[in-house]
Amino acid sequence: MQSLMNDKMEVDMSVVSLIDNLKNGTGIKRSRAAAELGRLGDPSAGPALVEALNDANPTVRSNAAFSLAELGLKEAAPHLIRMLSDSDEWVRKSAAKGLGLLRAEEAVPHLEKLLEDDSDMVRRNARRSLEQIQGQ
Repeated sequence: MQSLMNDKMEVDMSVVSLIDNLKNGTGIKRSRAAAELGRLGDPSAGPALVEALNDANPTVRSNAAFSLAELGLKEAAPHLIRMLSDSDEWVRKSAAKGLGLLRAEEAVPHLEKLLEDDSDMVRRNARRSLEQIQGQ
């Protein structure tokens, strides 16, 4: 029992540290923190990841978008839909992929528009997400 409590405390400390890096770190630290927060699976990181969607660094935005989906936060769908129009193709790809992971039905018309995106990578991920959402 004590071991489980210690493990939870370590994860909690990691989340706090990663959120600090996400907010205050260099570009590479912010990017890594955004990715790692999704892998840790602690939904308390959600608000910081939503904030990171406005980061100047597209890698941070991309990692934050996908991490929100990894956390399974359905309430992140409107934020990810907004990111589908980001100027960076990697951000659009991550947002599209994340919406599929969340099976966000409200994203269908937005993902359908991405089927005409200039980026093949974005189109491919939009198509896959539509298939996930529509159960194909």
